[in-house]
Amino acid sequence: MGDRIKLNIIGLTSSHSQRNSYTLILGEENGELKLPVVIGGYEAQSIALVIEGLKPQRPLTHDLMHDFFHQFKVTLKEVVINKLEEGVFFSTLVTEKDNITQNIDARTSDAIALALRVKCPIYTYKSILNDAGIQYEEQETTTEEDQNNEDINETDSESNLSKLSLNELEAELEKAIKIEDYDRAALLRDEIKARK
Repeated sequence: MGDRIKLNIIGLTSSHSQRNSYTLILGEENGELKLPVVIGGYEAQSIALVIEGLKPQRPLTHDLMHDFFHQFKVTLKEVVINKLEEGVFFSTLVTEKDNITQNIDARTSDAIALALRVKCPIYTYKSILNDAGIQYEEQETTTEEDQNNEDINETDSESNLSKLSLNELEAELEKAIKIEDYDRAALLRDEIKARK
């Protein structure tokens, strides 16, 4: 299939085209091309948790899989996005146990959620990147009015958090994780870290 390219996670954004879907943006390690992969809400949440450094109260499916691999001494060596058909990416988990390598077919979103948990590399082939990769331009510049609205929203959330004590912030963080409001949990976590 040609040369392999290492990918890094660039970001995760909500998809404007489909409801309850997100776009995971992967970028080639030494290049300009980005690979946008549309994923579901559950997988996006699972990936966002690792990116944000948050731990759910009970293990999600990807945490369970990670624990299973660890318990049975299966090493996830790498994830390879190895096929693109009709706009759908296909991936392989390259695993090793007792010096025997096995390839396991996986949805790309699941493969990446696992790769993040075990900190293994993610690869694709140059041919796939050439077919589906795009060069993202810098975010469109916001108007002054948009910027003012964003500033007001940020000030509101920051001032609300600054009124809470450290104990109240920690209680709110627990609540946010319990109801799986990970955006709020990330804000609370950052405020707690800033105070310690």
